Amino acid sequence: MRKVITTVILFFFVVNFTYGKDFQVKSPDKQITITITTNNKLYWSIRYKQDLILQPSQIALSLKNKLELGINPVLLKQSLYSANETISAVVPVKSQTIANNYNELKLDFKGGYSLYFRAYNDGVAYRFQTDLKDEIEIEQETADFDFGSNNRVFWPQESDPNFLSHFESLYKDSTINAFNEQQHAALPMLIYAKSGVKMLISESDLYDYPNMFLFGTNGNKLTAGYPKNIAESKPVGDRGIKITKLQSYIAKTKGSRKFPWRSIAICPEDKDLLVNNLTYKLSTPSAINETSWIKPGKVAWDWWNDNNIYNVDFKAGINTQTYKYYIDFASKFGLEYIMLDEGWTKTTTDLLHTTPDVNLQEIIAYGKSKKVGVWLWTLWGPLDADMENILATYAKWGAVGVKVDFMARADQYMVNFYERVAATAAKHHLMVDLHGAYKPVGLNRKYPNVLSYEGVRGLENNKWSTDITPAHNVTLPFIRMAAGPMDYTPGAMINANKKDFSIVYSEPMSMGTRAHQVAMYVMYESPLQMLADNPSNYLKDPACTEFISRIPTTWDQTVAIDGKVGSYAIIARKKGNKWYISGMTDWNARSFNIDLSFLDDKTYEMDVLSDGVNADRHASDYKISHLQTTKGKKITINLEKGGGWCAILSPQP
Repeated sequence: MRKVITTVILFFFVVNFTYGKDFQVKSPDKQITITITTNNKLYWSIRYKQDLILQPSQIALSLKNKLELGINPVLLKQSLYSANETISAVVPVKSQTIANNYNELKLDFKGGYSLYFRAYNDGVAYRFQTDLKDEIEIEQETADFDFGSNNRVFWPQESDPNFLSHFESLYKDSTINAFNEQQHAALPMLIYAKSGVKMLISESDLYDYPNMFLFGTNGNKLTAGYPKNIAESKPVGDRGIKITKLQSYIAKTKGSRKFPWRSIAICPEDKDLLVNNLTYKLSTPSAINETSWIKPGKVAWDWWNDNNIYNVDFKAGINTQTYKYYIDFASKFGLEYIMLDEGWTKTTTDLLHTTPDVNLQEIIAYGKSKKVGVWLWTLWGPLDADMENILATYAKWGAVGVKVDFMARADQYMVNFYERVAATAAKHHLMVDLHGAYKPVGLNRKYPNVLSYEGVRGLENNKWSTDITPAHNVTLPFIRMAAGPMDYTPGAMINANKKDFSIVYSEPMSMGTRAHQVAMYVMYESPLQMLADNPSNYLKDPACTEFISRIPTTWDQTVAIDGKVGSYAIIARKKGNKWYISGMTDWNARSFNIDLSFLDDKTYEMDVLSDGVNADRHASDYKISHLQTTKGKKITINLEKGGGWCAILSPQP
C-alpha cells in the first residue's frame, strides 16, 4: 500500500497581457531561486544562495507552420503551487519513502501554451504544456544552458550524428568550451559551477517524445538537440539499421499534452549526487494497481561468462543441462532468478521457438521446483513486430521477465516502444530489463515492473576493452546512477591489478580487486542485480559468494557518507533492520575513518569483506572479518589501489 500525504497551497495571480517582466520561484528552503524573464524571448536562470549558477538561457518550442512558443511571449496568468508529499516507492531503489517538497510556478501564455517551473531543495526543473487542437509537429525545442564561464564538465561522449547509440558513456573530465557544435553528449551530464556546486542535467517523465542531448558551442553554453523521426531506414544484420531519410520533425504528437521535464539536480557536495532522487520525483506515479507479482532479486547470468562452466560431466553451452546447473547454483545461494540470454531461441528473430539443445519447459519447471524464476532475452525488433503474442506466450510458458536488447536509439518511436513493452509486460505479469537502452527517465516509476536499464558502460566491456577502470567505476554512481537503476552486471571473480589485466573474451576478468567487485552490490542500484561470472567460479569460492548472496537489491534508506567523482565513493544503505556499507576507490589506495551516526542505539555484529593484505599484488585476495560496533564508534575503511570494502551490519537480539 502506498500512502501519500500532501499539503498544497495554491495562489492565482491574473495578469492581463503582461509582456517583458521577471517572475521568480524559490525552493522551500529558499536556497535556490529560479528567475523567468519574458521579453521578446523566454529565458530562465538559477541562483544557488547568492551565486548565479545558470545565466539567462532560452526556452522555446518550434512547431510546424512557424508557430513559435516562447517567442514574443504574452503572459495571461501565473499561479503558484506548493507541495509537501511523501512518495512510497513500489520498488524502492534509493529509499522506500521519498520527500517530494517543492514550489511550482505555472505561467500561462497567449497562444495555448504554459510553462511549469519547479524548485526543490536539491534541484530545479521546467516543462512545457500545450492546449492546441489536433495533432502537432515539433520541429525543434530550444533548451539552452549558459553557465557564464568555462566550467568543469564530465562529458558523456557520443558520436553518431543520428543519435544511434547503446548509450554506454565514458565521461570525459574536461571544460565546457572544449566542445564544439559537432560534438554532442548523452544525459545525465555533470557540470561544476565556479563555486563548486554540482549541477546534473537530465530529463524526466519522457513520453511520446525523443530524448534530449546536449551539444557544445565552443563557448560557455550548451544547447539541446534531438533525434528526428525516421522516415526510411535499411536493416544492418539482425539488429542494426542505417538511416536513409529523416522526417523534418522531432515529434508528431497530441496538441494537448505535457512535455518532458528538463531538470538540473543541484548538489553542494559530490556525495549529495549519490542520494539525489530528482528524476524519480518528477515522474508519473505507478499505473499498475496490483504489484505483488513484481519481485526484485539477484540473477545468475550466462552471457558474460560465455556459459564456460567446468567440473561437470556434460558439455557446457546453451543447452538444458547447463541452465539446470545455473538453477542449482542459484538455488544453493538463494538467488531468485537465472537469465537465458542470447542464443536460447531458434534464431535471433524467431522468439517463439528454441534452439534444439534447449528444452525451455523443462528448464522453467525445474526452476520452479527449486524456487528459481527464469528470464528470457529478446531482440527488440522481432518483439516489436509481435509483442502481444510473444509476451502472452512467455507468460503462459511460466517465464517471469524479459530482457529486451539492442534498441540503440532514442527517437520518439523508440520512446513509445519502451512504454508499450512496459505496459504489455505488466498486463501479463512480466518484469522487464532494458538493454541497449538510453538512461532512465521515469518509466520505472510509472511501470515498476521495469526493474533495470543498461545504458551504462558496464562489466561486459572487460571482454573486449580496457575501458572499465576503477576510476570509471567510481564515476558512475555520481552521474549515470543518479538517473535511476543501472544494470552494470557486477561480480567478476577473476580480478587483476592495472599491470596484470588482459582482455580474455571467454574467461573475462575485471580491473581492481575482488572487494571492489563485491562493494558494487551495495554501491550500484539495480533491483535486478546480476551475478555475472561463471557459477563454477562462484562455487569454488563459497565464502565470497555467500557474502554477495546476503546483499539485497532494493533499499529502505540510503545515506551518502563521502565521495569525490571519479576518485572514491562511500555509501550506507538500510534494508529491514540491517545496514550495508560500501566503499570503492580508483587506482589510488585510500583510508577513511567514518562515524556510524546513522545507526540506532543497538549493538551491531559487523561482517566485513575487505581487500586482503596482498591485494596490491594479487587482486583477488580478500579478507572476511567479524566485529561488533555501535552508533558512537568510528570505523576505519582501508582501500587498496582499485580496491573496495563492504560490510553487513546486523543488530544483536
